[in-house]
Amino acid sequence: MKLSHILAGDRVTVSCELFPPKTGAAWERVDDVLRDTAALRPDFISVTYGAGGSTSKRTLELAARLQDTYRVPALAHLTCVSATREEVARRAEELRAAGIENILALRGDIPQDAPFPRAGQFRYANELVSCLRSLPGGEALCIGAACYPEGHVECPHFAADLDNLKRKVDAGVDFLTTQMFFDNDVLYRFLFRALRRGITVPVLAGIMPVISVRQIRRSCELSGTVMPPRLQGIADRFGDDPAAMRQAGIAYATEQILDLIAHGVNHIHIYTMNRPDVAAKIMDNLSAVLRPNGGD
Repeated sequence: MKLSHILAGDRVTVSCELFPPKTGAAWERVDDVLRDTAALRPDFISVTYGAGGSTSKRTLELAARLQDTYRVPALAHLTCVSATREEVARRAEELRAAGIENILALRGDIPQDAPFPRAGQFRYANELVSCLRSLPGGEALCIGAACYPEGHVECPHFAADLDNLKRKVDAGVDFLTTQMFFDNDVLYRFLFRALRRGITVPVLAGIMPVISVRQIRRSCELSGTVMPPRLQGIADRFGDDPAAMRQAGIAYATEQILDLIAHGVNHIHIYTMNRPDVAAKIMDNLSAVLRPNGGD
């Protein structure tokens, strides 16, 4: 099912994200992650794509397995930073042949050990979106893209970042998913500015439960995401106690989602980091909010 159909209207939706494991031991347990995440009955599950396409085959495999075995719509990530148009066309055709019609179009991280862009490579995500739309059958795809409530770390001016986002949307994007954020007011300001800029596609709020302080601080350094004082205090107090930090992180994410839905942000995307148990606890905390009247 196309995500554009799922995201239509005012119904609250919740989705999850997982990544293809790189190690053999973790790969052997991936079916447990798929099964347990699908059992949460999310509206869809996205599957990430390794740097430079390093997990492209596994992204395809997991996305197809989610749809064929677990009957959950899948969103396959696709990056273009190290790819030519021919390579993108081939990967898009492989996804379509496997029945995957939802793609999250991303530039990806620029490689540090190689010139960028090389001849024939894409420079920006809007070029990838345009390419996907121009391919045979491209008009039938549902294409999403990323957005950055605090601005892209490589873009010094927020207005310029919104201009870049508008170019992506105009190239043929059906919906947007935000980078993680921990201050809901940041998102509300972003949504207002995006709407003024003429960006009207659905926006999914990306929520990252903080269960590892070291990992999240590293992620914030790379992405430019700010940890507000309240979350910083939680991390300082409970960061050395894994069980307490897990509980506190789940509580913080739960409160974030509750506030978002109360303010009309109806599409929630949980970055589960292959931890369906964490997503399950959040969804259980909000069961009547996410599924009012016990509905699907």
